[in-house]
Amino acid sequence: MSRRAAGFTLIEVLLAMVLLAAGLALAFTTLRSATAVANRGEIIAQNNERARAVEGFLRRRLSMAQTIGFGLDQATGTVQRFSGTSREMRFVSDLPGYLGPGGPCLHELKVVDEGKRLTLSFHMVQAGEIIQDPGQRPPEVLADGLRSVRFRYRGMDLSGGKPADWEDEWTRADILPTQVAIEVETADGSSWPPLIVTLARGGPRPTGRDARL
Repeated sequence: MSRRAAGFTLIEVLLAMVLLAAGLALAFTTLRSATAVANRGEIIAQNNERARAVEGFLRRRLSMAQTIGFGLDQATGTVQRFSGTSREMRFVSDLPGYLGPGGPCLHELKVVDEGKRLTLSFHMVQAGEIIQDPGQRPPEVLADGLRSVRFRYRGMDLSGGKPADWEDEWTRADILPTQVAIEVETADGSSWPPLIVTLARGGPRPTGRDARL
């Protein structure tokens, strides 16, 4: 009875400390894992939201692309209404007022930094010519942290009246393609949902007022 009243033995105290340390370590590991999962989830959600915003913006601009010319090929006399390669795209579409002066503007979409960034710049267009503005804003970065971006184009097979095959370069500058595809792969290897846009004015050569611009 006198030995029990004296308190815990050293072994019992050490054992209690070991159990306490193990419990604290387990709790800390669980908390750190939960925090890491929450942070990853938040980053993924932000990236997805960013991708949806960029895709929505590009879809609206492309679907509203106009047949207004922005240049003239001096060699052939062809009015330029759309130009596109796998890494660059130029077309005229209405610009929202919150991004600039509004109205028809040349949209220049580029893949830069070896595919790591997607940028967009705007230029005013008037009477079929690009208006140079000394106060032109630098290109807007639509997305970065990418691995690759690819543009593709699709027109109509005039002989059969059916959609033609996809092309990496749009060579018929005087008309708009019927569809444009944008494929984006991020640095971590994931891909954005496929973005295929149908251009409302895509197809045959325009007539009337637009044909003269």
